[in-house]
Amino acid sequence: MYPTPRPPGASVGSPLIHRPPSAQGPPAPPTGPGQLKFTIAETCDRIKEEFNFLQSQYHALKLECEKLASDKTEMQRHYVMYYEMSYGLNVEMHKQTEIAKRLNAIIAQVLPFLSQEHQQQVATAVERAKQVTMTELNAIIGQQMHAQAGIPHGAHAPTLPMAPHPSLGTMPGLPPSTAAPPGLLSAVSSASLIGLPPHLGMPSMLGKPDALRPEEKRERGEDRAAQLLEERVRNSSSPGEKYRPRSRTPDDHEAKRRKEEKAHDSDGEKSDQDLVVDVANEDPNTPPQANGDHRDVRENGEKKPERPPSQSSSSRSTPQLKHEKVTGYDPHSAVRPPPLTSNGIPTNGSAGKPAYSFHVNGEGNLVPVPFPGDALIAPGIPRHARQINTLHHGEVVCAVTISNPTKYVYTGGKGCVKVWDISQPGSKTPVSQLDCLQRDNYIRSVKLLPDMRTLIVGGEASTLSIWDLATPTPRIKAELISSAPACYALAISPDSKVCFSCCSDGNIAVWDLHNQTLVRQFQGHTDGASCIDISPDGTKLWTGGLDNTVRSWDLREGRQLQQHDFTSQIFSLGYCPTGEWLAVGMESSNVEVLHVNKPDKYQLHLHESCVLSLKFANAGKWFISTGKDNLLNAWRTPYGASIFQSKESSSVLSCDISADDHYIITGSGDKKSTVYEVIY
Repeated sequence: MYPTPRPPGASVGSPLIHRPPSAQGPPAPPTGPGQLKFTIAETCDRIKEEFNFLQSQYHALKLECEKLASDKTEMQRHYVMYYEMSYGLNVEMHKQTEIAKRLNAIIAQVLPFLSQEHQQQVATAVERAKQVTMTELNAIIGQQMHAQAGIPHGAHAPTLPMAPHPSLGTMPGLPPSTAAPPGLLSAVSSASLIGLPPHLGMPSMLGKPDALRPEEKRERGEDRAAQLLEERVRNSSSPGEKYRPRSRTPDDHEAKRRKEEKAHDSDGEKSDQDLVVDVANEDPNTPPQANGDHRDVRENGEKKPERPPSQSSSSRSTPQLKHEKVTGYDPHSAVRPPPLTSNGIPTNGSAGKPAYSFHVNGEGNLVPVPFPGDALIAPGIPRHARQINTLHHGEVVCAVTISNPTKYVYTGGKGCVKVWDISQPGSKTPVSQLDCLQRDNYIRSVKLLPDMRTLIVGGEASTLSIWDLATPTPRIKAELISSAPACYALAISPDSKVCFSCCSDGNIAVWDLHNQTLVRQFQGHTDGASCIDISPDGTKLWTGGLDNTVRSWDLREGRQLQQHDFTSQIFSLGYCPTGEWLAVGMESSNVEVLHVNKPDKYQLHLHESCVLSLKFANAGKWFISTGKDNLLNAWRTPYGASIFQSKESSSVLSCDISADDHYIITGSGDKKSTVYEVIY
């Protein structure tokens, strides 16, 4: 039997069927004319043909695969190019947003100098400028596309179809070209107002048309995206990013802060803990001012907008920002014109002055607070504060407290607490020095017991020192050893039996002062607990932490009651002695005043950097806050009308108010403490 032929495409390795050999010898060759003849050579030839066919198919598939890979690479390149272009457009969008903010700030600065009639006209024009409908936007885009496609070189694009308000043309003192620009502000005019070069003002969409070939357009687009990316890197430290809440990762802002601390390391202004003693001035170009250089912001709008980078530091010394040595009461505040409410620039009651106090409603919207008529003239509200003494501690003063009755001031610096007798006018030397912790460790908190015979000291060490002040020479009578490496703040119960310490590990340690033992720990903060206060009845404890939360604790049941979440780290807080208000100082420069039982909140915006300390007056009608911006602000409880403001020469890290509310003591980064007398 002869083997049958294989169909095309059969397996190369399929066996050939043949007749087994017999004893009679090899089979006889076929003799029929129609039968196939398959010898070994023919079979090899068929195998070779099939191999060549499969190889050609393999090469064809390989070429197709290479073509697909090339298409994929091209698509990826296009994707990267479009991504970079969209990123560049995003940068341009943010740049235009920043320009709009700065122009709005310029309007806010100029507006108070206009008459009431012109203020209303400008307000109406600003509102009109903000009302851009989709029809107008589509028309603008269509005109831009038409300008790019059909306008010859050298011609100008048509103006945008947004007519100016007629009142702008009648503003006194302004030429028509600047009073009523056609449509939106042009790129050159808007850029020149804030000191930017013209080519950075707006995208070049309204310029000459792009009459290039598609390949050249694509190359130009890639070059433009690369340029915008480089500009983004160069301008990474924009004002908007400067005051972002500090991340827990070592980003550029954190690196900058560490660099500033390293520059001041010779003064001992660097800490190994998370909550650093940062006394570097926010603006190094600002010349230091003498203590007592107060600023009166009673008209609820003296907080100046953020200064564009192009302005020189000399612009800070404009006439409206120069103040007397002592802040004074404004007798005309009650007869000032009513606030503007339709110009998009909120006020708290002073004509045209930007608002700094806002009520936060249930939806989280900020509504300017209309201050009552007696906000600054009610009984028990100070008129101003007067500097009466400067205590040169010699190190950065991170903690202060004042005795009752007002006689001694305790200032905590590096490794020691100094005691000053301020009842002696002009006293320049401490009456005693209490060496505690270690020489290179900062003291973060000092607290006097109500009997004024015991002082508790905590800081960058695991030890709390208890000092006996009743002896002729103060001495340490006990030490409390904590498992945490540092204590950031202290609080004493009203009955003087318990001490609460905020630990760097986030725990709140509760100490029995009679037995000098650790009673319990409140656990909840996921990062260092930075500040603390206790209710007057001793039943509730309030703590703030670097985990962006404020928590309240039930001291009778030993459990957490509430938690308030924020978008910024908490550096300071205080509980109102007479009401149910809690003031919180943020790293983001805001002060927020919360109602402890209702969703009621006020947000205050006069600080320009992080708020480092905060203290309520014992009467509860006002409180003070200090910050890295060198400011001491006094606020009305709870809505935050500004009572007075004092500018010191360095960061103000700590503060306290005497029991009779007649003296304020501050500790600052220029190694001194300042004593103010409160004038009513």
